[in-house]
This record gives sequence, C-alpha cells and structure tokens, in this order.
Amino acid sequence: MEKQMRANVISLKVFYLFSFFAVGSLTPLLSVYLANEAGLTGLEIGSIMSVGPIVMIIFQPIWGIVCDWSGRPAKILALTSFLAGVLGLGYLLFEPYLLLVAVAIALAVFQSAIIPVSDSITLQYTTKIKSNYGKVRLFGSLGFGVAVFMMGKLSESFIGPSIIFYAFFLGLLVAALLALRLPEEPPGRKVKVFSGMKELLTMKRFLIFLAITFLLFGPNLANNVYYGLFVEARGGTYTGIGIAFLLAVLSEIPFMRMAGSWIHRIGLLPITLLAGAASLVRWVLYFTEPSLATVYVTSVIQGFSLGLFIPAALQYIRKVVPAHITVTAITLYSAIGNGLGNWFSTFGGGIILDKSGIYSVYLFYSVLTLIGVLLTIWLMRLDSKQKAPTRTAGRLEN
Repeated sequence: MEKQMRANVISLKVFYLFSFFAVGSLTPLLSVYLANEAGLTGLEIGSIMSVGPIVMIIFQPIWGIVCDWSGRPAKILALTSFLAGVLGLGYLLFEPYLLLVAVAIALAVFQSAIIPVSDSITLQYTTKIKSNYGKVRLFGSLGFGVAVFMMGKLSESFIGPSIIFYAFFLGLLVAALLALRLPEEPPGRKVKVFSGMKELLTMKRFLIFLAITFLLFGPNLANNVYYGLFVEARGGTYTGIGIAFLLAVLSEIPFMRMAGSWIHRIGLLPITLLAGAASLVRWVLYFTEPSLATVYVTSVIQGFSLGLFIPAALQYIRKVVPAHITVTAITLYSAIGNGLGNWFSTFGGGIILDKSGIYSVYLFYSVLTLIGVLLTIWLMRLDSKQKAPTRTAGRLEN
C-alpha cells in the first residue's frame, strides 16, 4: 500500500513537471513570436492571447461537470492533454491572423481541462494520504521555469523560435501518457449534470473568493503574456527573457513547500492577503520602469505571491465547498482565474499596450490587484463574523 502511494505521488509530480514544461515552452514566448516572427500588432497579439481564456470560461466548468459526473477525471485529463499538444502545432501551419485566432480557440478547448482537473485529482489524493499539495505542485513551477529558460536559449540558436511549438507538443504527449497512471477515486455520490453548478452559485463566500481570484490571479497569468515584452523593453534578449522567467517561476518552489505550514500557522485568507500585497508591490515597481537588474532581483516576488496563493486558494475552496462537487468548484475557480480574469487582464493589457506602452499595462494590473486586496480584507471580516456566533453558542452551551 505504501509503495503504491509513493508511486502515485511520483506520477503526479512528473505529470506536473511535463505539463507545465509544455505551458512554459509556449505561453511566455508566444507573444514575442507573434510580434517578431508573425509581425502582429499589440491589439492583435492581445486578442489572440486572450481568446483562449474566453474559451476557458465556458469549457473549464464543463470539464469539471463531466469529471464529477463520470468519475473518471484521469482518463479525461489524458485525452485533453494529448489533443491540446497536437493543436498547439497549428501555429506553425498558418500565418493569417484569423486562422491563428482559430488555432488559439481550438487549443483552449482542450487545454482548459489540464490545470483544474489535475489540481482536483492532486488535492483530493494528497488530502486522502495526509500529504502536502504544495510539495507536488511545485514540480509544475520547476517544469515551467526550466522550459522558459531552455526555449529562450534555443530560440536564439539555429533552431529558431518555432521550437516552442514542438516542445509544447512533446511535453503534453508525455503528460498524457502519465495521466493514465494517475490515481482516481471511485465515484461517490452521483452528481446530476449542472446541479453542482447551481449549488455553488448560492454560496456567498465562494462567489466572493471567485471575485478575488479574478482580480489577483488574472493579472499574474496575463503577466506571462507581456512579461517577455517588458523584459525586452528593459534591454533583455530572448535569453534574458528566459532568465527572468526562470528566476520568477523557480522562486515559487520554496514558497509552495512552505505554504502548508504557513497556512496552518496564519490561516488561508491571511496568506491570500499576503500574496495579493506582494503582487501589488511588484506591479507598481514595474510601472516605474526599473533597471533590468532590478527586474531580475525582484522576480522572486512572483514566487512569494503565486507560491502561496495557489495552495491557499485550492484549500479554501475545499474548505467552503461540499466534497461531492469539488471538481466542479475547482474548474469554476479556474475558469474565473485562468479564463475570465486572464482574458480581461490580457485583452485590456493589449489595448493599453497599443495606446500607452508596456509600463502602463502594469499600472492597470496594480489597480486590479489593489481592489482584490481590499476584497480579501472584506472576506476575512465576513469569515470572522460567521465564526463569532459559533463561538458564542459554544460558550452558552457550556
């Protein structure tokens, strides 16, 4: 039994390594590729990069409903990972802008399942065996960081920038094979299609947290689109972009390892507040046009913010949502962060990039994050008010 548990955890870790290696190969350098190789404008780049999140808004909850209904999330994860990898090669086949938009849409349909479904499988299994979700998820950060650094180097070599699409395909091909070996819990209570979604939409704390995710997580994901252009504007090359991403993403690893103990000592929402405040500091700094050296040094702020936010967010959802609709809840959370928040921040950033330049994009992210921080404080007060009557009732019973 213990041997099987170790094998399952290793499978989860390696899946995260390769699936995020694929994402890290494509997403951070795609905007630079579209600008330098395809010759697209900032608005065109923003629309291509943001059309995927729009599709995710629709399809991520659908994938969650299908997983909860079927009870076979690992099989669905394997299929969607493989198809996403194949569709990523479509960027190499077409040049017209509208066809590139079509590729982005088709890719997003299947890629939208990968992160939320794998997160729900991992969170459920690590909770069952009393392990730490963050210690598994950190392998995703490792894969992402290594991929960006490698692709930055290879893009400047004789191979050229097209390497990002081949690496994306190979990474997801390996991930799809690994997904077939991931642990699946036997279906428990059978969920009626769409009934779980209706139940979630009546939960006030869950809905407020979705708004926080939109405001805090959206700009962090959209930064992956514009960070390469930002580093380039500060004098960085493809290799420099790779180094900046490597430092930023690998810094998530120690904080994800520590997230479990920090959450136990401080609490879920206070950790979320700290993560949001760290992001706010980072965006304000980028608006001030810092030196390239400063960008490299402060890139570790990403590790602090995302390394703490992601584990805390998933555990908070598991805390406030019934177990039988966990996958639906996580995919809805992902749809709001990876989908709606990402789209809004990416598309809005593209418009601002064309009108005012890359530095104003980070002023826009600062405003969104500030609102998210204030909303987190409000949710903390709401949580404390709900706990107060419980404590009072306990004293009266005594």
